[in-house]
Amino acid sequence: MKKLFKIFVFVSLFSSGVYAQKKPNVIVILADDLGYADLGCYGSEIPTPNLDKLAANGVRLTSFYNTARCCPTRAALLTGVYSHQAGIGHMMDDKGAEHPAYRGQLNDKSVTIAEVMKSAGYFTAMTGKWHVGQPHGTVPWKRGFDRSLNAPAGGFYYGDGKNAKVFLNGEELANDSEKLPKNWYSTDLWTDFGLRFIDEAAKEKKPFMLYLAHNAPHFPLQAPEEDIARFRGKYLKGWEKLRQERYEKQIKLGLIDPSWKLPPSNPNIPKWDSLSEEDKKRYDDMMAIYAAVIYRLDKSIGDLVAGLKQRGVFDDTVILFVSDNGGNAEPGMEGRYEGTKPGDSQSTVFLGQGWAEAACTPFWAYKHHTHEGGISSPGIISWPAGIPASRNGKFEKQPAHIIDIMATLVDLGGAKYPTEFAGKQIQPLEGASLRPAFTGKPGNRKNPIFWEHEGNRAIRDGKWKLVAEKTEKWQLYDVEKDRSELHDQFEKQPEIAQKLVSKYDAWYKRVGAEDYDKTFKWFYDYEKAKGGK
Repeated sequence: MKKLFKIFVFVSLFSSGVYAQKKPNVIVILADDLGYADLGCYGSEIPTPNLDKLAANGVRLTSFYNTARCCPTRAALLTGVYSHQAGIGHMMDDKGAEHPAYRGQLNDKSVTIAEVMKSAGYFTAMTGKWHVGQPHGTVPWKRGFDRSLNAPAGGFYYGDGKNAKVFLNGEELANDSEKLPKNWYSTDLWTDFGLRFIDEAAKEKKPFMLYLAHNAPHFPLQAPEEDIARFRGKYLKGWEKLRQERYEKQIKLGLIDPSWKLPPSNPNIPKWDSLSEEDKKRYDDMMAIYAAVIYRLDKSIGDLVAGLKQRGVFDDTVILFVSDNGGNAEPGMEGRYEGTKPGDSQSTVFLGQGWAEAACTPFWAYKHHTHEGGISSPGIISWPAGIPASRNGKFEKQPAHIIDIMATLVDLGGAKYPTEFAGKQIQPLEGASLRPAFTGKPGNRKNPIFWEHEGNRAIRDGKWKLVAEKTEKWQLYDVEKDRSELHDQFEKQPEIAQKLVSKYDAWYKRVGAEDYDKTFKWFYDYEKAKGGK
């Protein structure tokens, strides 16, 4: 009788949750304009010890994809559907009701990770760059986030910056508000308030979901002078040598297959040795500022991890780190180098195309484009309590996409993705959970991955990728053997090519994508930054 009673008590406790595995905390960290090769653990010379340590004690995704641009990536991350389905097929311009995929804000046919995780008992918070429709009234505090410190669209690092604007839980703050630290730097500010919100979750005895959306290393590149000084002079070697060094390090790390050869340099990029000494010094300084911004981004990740450990929650926290697009070549070769003291709060610095090519090593093209350089991102997963020690430092080659974040969080949090929300029918999830990759198991992806941005388009189905620039014909690549996209197989594999074309056309119609030239005008003189292999 006593034995039966003990069994009954155990079963009762388990079902009540006392012995049940508790839900992990989740932090999704999104970098902005960070290239595939910009972290130490992905081939960079820039010291990023904190992210490298997360990778060494977690899993690195070698084929994590974004949407090639900031607003669409954020829309897809937040909703788990393609950006066109969420209403942000391009940027924040509202093209009107006759163009539902291009309304410039999240629509009511989609739900956010905050709305879904909140329904599963999570305390939901976000800090950083929102960029999914605040000018139209779509704001984090109305889309499920319990707490938020956000910038509508970024464009600054310091409180006295030209575009500095922040909202705390819906209240616009003066940049010198007593509610903010003195002389704040945005990269640190987002982490500071992220930890404050985590403390609020602890008081409410809830697991937390934090979306930490950095604006680093997006232009205008700005960083403390002491950090810029660490790197000044180190890039006088030039972009060709830097790209080659990163490529060799990637091979040594085991990150890439040695059979993936470096594409030829874009013909719009001059040879480093052809530049004047004055130009070399200027470009060196631009890259030094960029490196300093990334160095500070990594430092903030270290501060976040230290804060989690101090609170005793690091082991039970899943951290997902990705980037919103490839390296940024805007507005072309010259970049920008403006201000009395480039790198300070009043200056405007853009990386430029030469360094952007190194940022995207070993791939072709950059932000905006659907070749690998534009859509490939670092992807780091950390979860000490959930990832087996045998997986620490391992590479995961299965392709993953930003639409998978929602499905992953639903899986981790035991949440239920709704078919209806706030009286509206909700579109089905498009992504697949990445949780099997935590333990090295095959994923459950059922469909190809698709892209469309500004007329640039692609589909990846298994090892095959069909891709084209806005002005190009379709190309077909075996990305397992040739991920640097050097050997077009379109004519050699006509059956495979046509099947993929058909799948792409069906997806294009299903998500409501439209001909870019007919729907939009160019916002950048970006043709100058293009060129052929």
